[in-house]
Amino acid sequence: METILSLNNLTKKFGRITAVDDLSFSIEKGNVYGILGPNGSGKSTTLGMVLNVVNKTSGNFQWFDGKMSTHEALKKVGAIIEHPNFYPYMTADQNLALVCKIKGTNKSKILEKLEIVGLLDRKDSKFKTFSLGMKQRLAIASALLNDPEILILDEPTNGLDPQGIHQIREIIRKIASGGTTILLASHLLDEVEKVCSHVVIIRKGEKLYSGPVDQIINSFGFFELKATDMTRLEELLQTHPKIGKITTNEGFITAILEDPMEADEINSFLFEKGLSLSYLNKRKESLEEQFLQLTNQTAQN
Repeated sequence: METILSLNNLTKKFGRITAVDDLSFSIEKGNVYGILGPNGSGKSTTLGMVLNVVNKTSGNFQWFDGKMSTHEALKKVGAIIEHPNFYPYMTADQNLALVCKIKGTNKSKILEKLEIVGLLDRKDSKFKTFSLGMKQRLAIASALLNDPEILILDEPTNGLDPQGIHQIREIIRKIASGGTTILLASHLLDEVEKVCSHVVIIRKGEKLYSGPVDQIINSFGFFELKATDMTRLEELLQTHPKIGKITTNEGFITAILEDPMEADEINSFLFEKGLSLSYLNKRKESLEEQFLQLTNQTAQN
């Protein structure tokens, strides 16, 4: 699979502050990647470096397997790393026509891109009449005018209401389904979980995890269990070879799986030992639970 972008020990320091610390990861063609981290974790700085608007301190990055210069590669990139900035008294169509002139792209793409972002019926409306969500959608349309191989979005749903957030996420899914690689930075766990196939988690400029969203930390899930005799339940769970850490919280026992196991297997095991369950639920940790566990572990080390 073609590597669109690779970062190798990329570092950025602002005086004594290290904003990005020895960051390495790769982006493969056709996936949706999320750079996830709290505000101030170095997400925007990382995007700024690979887009040549922030100078790196050390390390390197290369586009498209290093087959072309960064200047040439960026012609195949669409990016939004700041708030949408268009002329308020010009229409959506006029603003995109100006972007085409600046980028040297054909104006014939304008209507197609407006349709993708759901603004075709507002092509003749002035930018100043647009809501914040519509402005963000117009910015995405402008970034798509050169038919980029990768679309980079920095906090694409920041400040939007729930409807606006939903619309942006649907547009991201639609663009990705057409084969465009997407890299988005976000501090919203829910956003990454819903639209991304892969995630790079960073904290204070350092990478904590890089890989598929569904393979973070614990890929087997866990059981929530309850029985009349909770002490006996805990004792029996501790003897099962597929169960790891066991905790009690809010009247339930949580048993982390170290190997794949379905609910009927643990139910049969306990029943054969003379214990009947009053509650059994198999769950997989949400990205939020996994993220908190990962960042807490790192903070403690």
